[in-house]
Amino acid sequence: MNCPHCHNELNEIPFCYGIEAPHYFYIVPEEKRTELIKDFCVIDEQHFFMRGHIEIPIIDSNEKFIWSVWVSLSEENFLRSNELLHVEGRENEEPYFGWLSTELSIYPETTLSLKTWVHTQKVGAVPLIELEQTNHPLAVEQREGITMERVKEIAHLINHTE
Repeated sequence: MNCPHCHNELNEIPFCYGIEAPHYFYIVPEEKRTELIKDFCVIDEQHFFMRGHIEIPIIDSNEKFIWSVWVSLSEENFLRSNELLHVEGRENEEPYFGWLSTELSIYPETTLSLKTWVHTQKVGAVPLIELEQTNHPLAVEQREGITMERVKEIAHLINHTE
């Protein structure tokens, strides 16, 4: 299969891309960085982040495209989500409000600080991130789905900008 943009061979198209830490982790001085442990991050003991997935349906497919992103939460919701980390039934929790804290540079507008709802999943599963229904291209894609051509375009954009 070839990239529709640069015609280079695509051996396998990834359906998930992610960032190792929230955007703010990279821009604060090291002494302010408190903790980054797998799916949780605390900066300066006052900014709280959790990793989750934005799932985007792929039109005419059972597959989903996933952005593995970071969301900032209130301290109260961050502590609550940690309390429930290994508690069966936690998926019945009300969603937490959060702010998207990952910059996905392939979009024409910034993705930082988009409003989100964080939906806790069963024990062992990453939370699902639901974007506020706006006209931001990422929110539109989550709502309406993307084509396999768009998945290839994302692969091209990521592989040629990193």
